[in-house]
Amino acid sequence: MSSEPPPPPQPPTHQTSVGLLDTQQSRDRSPSPLRGNVVPSPLPTRRTRTFSATVRASQGPVYKGVCKCFCRSKGHGFITPADGGPDIFLHISDVEGEYVPVEGDEVTYKMCSIPPKNEKLQAVEVVITHLAPGTKHETWSGHVVSS
Repeated sequence: MSSEPPPPPQPPTHQTSVGLLDTQQSRDRSPSPLRGNVVPSPLPTRRTRTFSATVRASQGPVYKGVCKCFCRSKGHGFITPADGGPDIFLHISDVEGEYVPVEGDEVTYKMCSIPPKNEKLQAVEVVITHLAPGTKHETWSGHVVSS
């Protein structure tokens, strides 16, 4: 018989909380350089657009187009220009008027470049000129209107 004492009990390798079973383990998370930091949106909304960009856009020409798609929950969509160019990005903060745009709505808009490279364009001061026939339109307050 050996006279060695038994090894001391090892502390648990996971955290326990009061009232929780000892079988729950804490979740190991990988180190993230973005954890705890807020990443700003790369798209300028009406609130974040600089004054000079707003002035340049408001002095620009008015274009016509058709709403290709718009998702109210995501807050953005696209406009197909009447002249057939590439689709233009549309942010929810730049829609004027009482109706949420839907596919097929005819709109007028002005354009503003999207930083940092200013290569792509964004529609601003978007106004629905003709509601798409045969579709249901929703107001910003939630009322549904048939057109």
